[in-house]
Amino acid sequence: MKGETKLILIKIVHTIIWLFFNVVIFYMLYAVLTNKLDKWLWIGYGLFILEGIVLLLFKFFCPLTVMARHYSDSTKANFDIYIPNWLAKYNKLIYTSLLGVIFIITIYQLLK
Repeated sequence: MKGETKLILIKIVHTIIWLFFNVVIFYMLYAVLTNKLDKWLWIGYGLFILEGIVLLLFKFFCPLTVMARHYSDSTKANFDIYIPNWLAKYNKLIYTSLLGVIFIITIYQLLK
């Protein structure tokens, strides 16, 4: 398999995983806003904790980004995923902020 084909496969897998985590995070936001603190919310937290551990192990890079780097010398933030460059650039900031808001609302819902 050629490097270009491998990069395309990595980008497809990375995009599918990114979409999955979007579904998870927006479900979590829905759950805390509607005070539906069910098992799926806690599974979502578990998934994000697991993702955080993986990012820590890879020095805050997604393992797929590390793999894709072998097949591209692009300096664009979205070289390894099919999302807009601006979103890839600020992805961690946006989603970490969203998780922070979800966490704060979760605490509020648990305490009221």
